[in-house]
Amino acid sequence: MTRFLIHALAVALGLWLAAQFVPGIHVDSLRTLAEAALLLAVVNALLRPILVLLTLPLTVVTLGLWLLVLNAAMIWLVSYFLHGFVVRNLLAAFFCWIVVSLTSWAVSAMTARK
Repeated sequence: MTRFLIHALAVALGLWLAAQFVPGIHVDSLRTLAEAALLLAVVNALLRPILVLLTLPLTVVTLGLWLLVLNAAMIWLVSYFLHGFVVRNLLAAFFCWIVVSLTSWAVSAMTARK
C-alpha cells in the first residue's frame, strides 16, 4: 500500500511538472491534480493492459512505437473524464507522458529496495 501511495505521489508530481512546463497541459487545483493521478493509475491498471493486448499486431508492425501513442492516449483519456485537467492535443499528452514517466522512474529509483 505504501508503494502505491509513493507511486501515486510521483505521478501527481509528474503531472504538476508537466502542467508547469508542457504547453497545452493545465490543472485547475491541487484536488484536480490528485484526482488525475488516481484516475491515471486506475486507467493504467485496468484499461491499458486490455488495449495493449488488443493492439498487439499494430505494436509489432510499428516495432513498439504504437505504445508511445497508447500511453499518450491514456493521459488524454483521463483529461476527457476529468474536467479540471486539460490536455489540448495528443502531442501535449505525449510530452506529458514523458514527464510523468521520467518523474515516476526517478522516484522509483530513489525509493527502490536494495
